[in-house]
Amino acid sequence: MTKLTAPDLELMAAASDFIRSRYQENRHHIGAAVRGASGRIYLGLHLDTYVGRCSVCAEAVALGSALSAGETGIEAIVSVRHPRPTELHAEPKVVSPCGICREMLTDFAPGSAVIMTHEGDLKRVPVADLLPEKYRRAL
Repeated sequence: MTKLTAPDLELMAAASDFIRSRYQENRHHIGAAVRGASGRIYLGLHLDTYVGRCSVCAEAVALGSALSAGETGIEAIVSVRHPRPTELHAEPKVVSPCGICREMLTDFAPGSAVIMTHEGDLKRVPVADLLPEKYRRAL
């Protein structure tokens, strides 16, 4: 785990600005930003559905955008959650990736870092640290 850098703060701002502009209650409440090896930022929006299994996480959308654009590596990713109108805080907050996204990130962005809260502070956490003893298929 390491402290945040200026590019990390830029990535967080991109994700926060994105979800503020796209938030729709019961539809889109998580935004993600991915920085590719090229330095370019890709954004993704959570697609909430009435049938929960059909929902798609913002991290998957952002990562898919980066890989579709030809990125060969992922440097960092961050996800932010927009508060619901009834919540006391008004600003998006950084959230950690769900278990499915941790699995996906270790498959498609194994050398990347996730910006998330760790022991009370925002830090860069290596993706590999999020899923110890990852399942691997026997060849």
